[in-house]
Amino acid sequence: MRDFRDAKAMAQTLRDSLHTKAISISQGESLELVSRMFGVADWNTLSAMLHADRSDARTPPAKAAREAPHSTVTSYPAVPLRDLVPFPTATYPLFVGRPKTMQALDQAFGRQREVVLAVQKDSGVDEPGFEDIHAIGVVAQLIELEPMPDGTLKVLTQVNRRVLIHRFVGETGAFQADVSDLGEGPIPDAPELILRAVKRFERYAAARDIRIPGVWPQLEQTRDPGRVADIIATRMRLPIADKQGLLATIDPVARLKQVDGFMDFGRPVSPELEATKRRALGSATERRQQYATLEHLLLALLDDADASAVMQSCNADLDGLRTSLKSYVERGLNNIATQNGEEAKPTAAFQRAEQRAEIHAQELGRPVVTGANMLIGIFPETRSPAAQLLGEHGITRARATEIIARGVKNG
Repeated sequence: MRDFRDAKAMAQTLRDSLHTKAISISQGESLELVSRMFGVADWNTLSAMLHADRSDARTPPAKAAREAPHSTVTSYPAVPLRDLVPFPTATYPLFVGRPKTMQALDQAFGRQREVVLAVQKDSGVDEPGFEDIHAIGVVAQLIELEPMPDGTLKVLTQVNRRVLIHRFVGETGAFQADVSDLGEGPIPDAPELILRAVKRFERYAAARDIRIPGVWPQLEQTRDPGRVADIIATRMRLPIADKQGLLATIDPVARLKQVDGFMDFGRPVSPELEATKRRALGSATERRQQYATLEHLLLALLDDADASAVMQSCNADLDGLRTSLKSYVERGLNNIATQNGEEAKPTAAFQRAEQRAEIHAQELGRPVVTGANMLIGIFPETRSPAAQLLGEHGITRARATEIIARGVKNG
């Protein structure tokens, strides 16, 4: 099989065969099953392997001779990564403490200063083997190394390129990996996709308070969609699995389309949160106030099951918080009173909290936005009485975020 389209055909045949037996599976599920038939963890990895194989088959003989070193399997010292997916062109500081990793770095500094960075499937594995790491990794250049007071090392790395990992071992006292390069072929022309993704990332970064470095490439002027995708991906806040999926997507246009898709808003809001927002707006309207503020929102969140569960897990005095909020919305908002009886409108801060809530749900991979996510959206408004009252009652952003990430009573 020389082309990933053959694998897709196999997946369709499998799906059709199962359908005749009254067994229905999705196209994605059939692709994953075919991948496992080939002994590969997932479809992204199989597609990358076949893409590399196809590229080699189509390379002219003269060019193949010039590029032979890039298509052969090469052994490198290796660094397994627990909670980081590295992308080409980016620089990463790594904090290293495992003896086999430190030994690998020692070997690398004695050679070409290159290492393979391999992403672990399970961050809890201390002695990863080949089955514990993802098949697509990167080769990185070691820039500098700094010993830390606790005996660990801080090493600065510059990621160069993607590689396919054929072997990953640690029996020699240092982690080592055998890899081959994954070429992306000629740069495809996708100026409209690049421009759209760059503009959307600007809005994405602004909404998440993501700081863009002072030295930042002019992405809209970059011709390579794969490079644009990698640069944006380094700054995106995504689950590790999604980032690894991007790293394993070899086709540059497909990768940028995935990046663009991750910047989509529009996650549905849970029915309970919809009711909570209506209560907040209704509370302001009943008080003949022109705007519903963050304080109206937080007061409504006290009766939202998802949000109140998080606040209770922070050991907060909800009755005391309710009293403080009622006092503020009844006495401290006289300047937004209205005389015409119109329905209250959400303030800009209220709307920003809604946007952050959607972002938070997306980053956690949650299917819907809940009151718990909305609670997180309030904290960045540090000058608001709502955020200040949360702090006064022992509800911190760090603690609430940890509780929600663990899924404690959160939809």
